[in-house]
Amino acid sequence: MKKGLLRGRDFVILGLENWDDKVGSKNASNIAREIAKDNRVLFVNLPLEVSNIIRKPFDPVNTKRLNVFRGKEQDIQQVDTNIWKFYPKTLSQSVNWIKNGEIFDKFNRKNSKLLAAKINEALEALGFDNVILLNDNELFRCFYLKEYLNPALSVFYIRDFITGVDYWNRHGSRLEPELLAKSDVVVANSTYYADYAANYNNNSYFVGQGCDLSLFKPDEVKELPEPLKNMSQPIIGYVGALTTLRLDINILEHIAEQRPDWNLVLVGTEDEDFRKSRLHDMKNVHFAGQQNIVDLPNWIAGFDVCLNPQQLNKITIGNYPLKLDEYLAMGKPVIATKTRAMDFFSQHVYLADSKEAYVGLIEKALLEDDPEKRMNRRKFAASHTWDQNVKNIYQAILKTESNKMAVESL
Repeated sequence: MKKGLLRGRDFVILGLENWDDKVGSKNASNIAREIAKDNRVLFVNLPLEVSNIIRKPFDPVNTKRLNVFRGKEQDIQQVDTNIWKFYPKTLSQSVNWIKNGEIFDKFNRKNSKLLAAKINEALEALGFDNVILLNDNELFRCFYLKEYLNPALSVFYIRDFITGVDYWNRHGSRLEPELLAKSDVVVANSTYYADYAANYNNNSYFVGQGCDLSLFKPDEVKELPEPLKNMSQPIIGYVGALTTLRLDINILEHIAEQRPDWNLVLVGTEDEDFRKSRLHDMKNVHFAGQQNIVDLPNWIAGFDVCLNPQQLNKITIGNYPLKLDEYLAMGKPVIATKTRAMDFFSQHVYLADSKEAYVGLIEKALLEDDPEKRMNRRKFAASHTWDQNVKNIYQAILKTESNKMAVESL
């Protein structure tokens, strides 16, 4: 076996994402596909909740899981070599509305036990044995799976501050530390989350983030979007959702006010705060609205500098913004808000600690940009592959298994 690689093992992977989800990060499914190159993988879709049937009766994902539950479709479906998707034939009770922690735990444990029983049936049908359980950031329904599945190793992948969201906060703020502590190994996509997890589990490792940057190739851009063609330079741009939960409007307003000779282009859907902001009254600020993902490289290609003006809050402070890799893959200079997680990008991204610093760093980026820097940015982004991400996960698993064997031999 090559160092850092696992071969011929059986994995169970599940989390916040379902295999057939049309939106979202696709983190778990990308990891699953990479692991399946050398191992067998059962990808578990979380069971259908009763409340989802009521709220979203015609949602395609819910419909498919309901068809499986009714026996109209197979629960185990092979999607590629070494990888199967699994739809557990069970309904999960909606319990998050329960405020009392003790009562919530009782019903949540019941949900986990039913889910685990169906997973064990699937493992037996496929002949999986001695499995490695990988939970991608799911706190509730996966909380007791280590106890009920009895895997050879349990891995928890933390990659977002989900307890900052109201739905997860009520019980998640209590359960997350417990889940981190009882997992055999914790892997994190940012140094901030690795440090956070280490408070509860010594086997916590930074593994980076996998990215699919196949769209973001500057050499393949044939034409800039029409709004950018006659726009005077420099053009300072942002691509992504425009939401005050993650972005600091004050930074953008300050940039536009201080440098009216710069054009600020914002690509993405706006929340209510952005729609009501002073940015709409500024002549050098341009809102492009939501764009098709395949067209985003064309917009980025037209920017002289790219931004990620994050708010500093619990949700963003440990965040690994995939947009930075997309910007860098296009060779663009990038200014981002300085956080602990952003230290990982510090050799290739200008990090600002104030709205005033943004203006100075944009000026610096415009002056310093050259072909060598553009090529180095592209190389850096290109190193953040799913292959490398999974290799890092393997190394964390192997190190943990080695430590366990050493302890057991004492």
